[in-house]
Amino acid sequence: MSMNICGAPSCWGVDDPKNPYLPPWTRVLSEASQAGYRAIELGPWGYIPNDVDLVAEELNKNGLGIVVGTIFHDLVTPENQPSVLKAVDDICKLITDPKMPKLPVHEGQKWPTPYLTVMDWGHDERDFNAGHSDRAPRMDDEQWAAFVKNVRAVCDRANSWGVRPVIHPHAGTYIEFSDEIERIMQDIPYDVCGLCLDTGHLYYSGMDPVTYLKKYQDKLDYVHFKDVDQKVYEEVLGEHIRFFDGCGKGAMCPIGTGALDYPAIKQALEDIGYSGYITIEQERDPRNSDTSLRDVKRSVDYLKSVGYHI
Repeated sequence: MSMNICGAPSCWGVDDPKNPYLPPWTRVLSEASQAGYRAIELGPWGYIPNDVDLVAEELNKNGLGIVVGTIFHDLVTPENQPSVLKAVDDICKLITDPKMPKLPVHEGQKWPTPYLTVMDWGHDERDFNAGHSDRAPRMDDEQWAAFVKNVRAVCDRANSWGVRPVIHPHAGTYIEFSDEIERIMQDIPYDVCGLCLDTGHLYYSGMDPVTYLKKYQDKLDYVHFKDVDQKVYEEVLGEHIRFFDGCGKGAMCPIGTGALDYPAIKQALEDIGYSGYITIEQERDPRNSDTSLRDVKRSVDYLKSVGYHI
């Protein structure tokens, strides 16, 4: 069984492409390569340029391929859908271009890369209640049906490019908690989209990663790894704070230094026969990206030390 560890620009604080403090994308690719990665996520649309020749050259220089593109947009508001679908087209056009480096398909891997992670984002009423299932507002049935229609349209558009969409439950969004994961997986069939579970988001939002990796093994196409600093996490949950502001305070930490049990997670992935890609994330304030390479190496070294192959 093979598990292939990749990187993500979020480890360098890249979550909002408009943030003025982001490090240069070329530095992120260079440091990802230095950390030992052979694949990286595209990151939020608008960060890495929409220029296939430029991007392919930089990827090849660093020995990297793109494992996924990312939709991290408001998927609730109907008026936003045309711009979201345009982003899907632009991302899929870039990541499927023949000039881009291709990643291997490993034995047991359900779908070839690149994928498209699909996340809803941009709602204060959920963002300020990240991690709080008891107080986060839920949609009524009519709102949920409209939301599912929007998410389905994104997935259908990705599929039209031959790109496998994977829904990514994420703290501070309308797909975060156990009931919402279950509902969206029931409402959109597996032949239309798979699931990307994130160990850190599961933990942050009150779920045991081992339990949920096993629960959704039949729908699991892609996995994110992160670790949670228990002390900061508890402090942040006690404040009225947005999810990424909590990350800026250090809620996420190098893997092996936090609350999650990665030997148990490895065993769970082996038990379910997972043979796909895994991406390490450690969201942070980009003003702290000078320590990103150090932290990424620490995560990689720890995972190797407990038996992961990278």
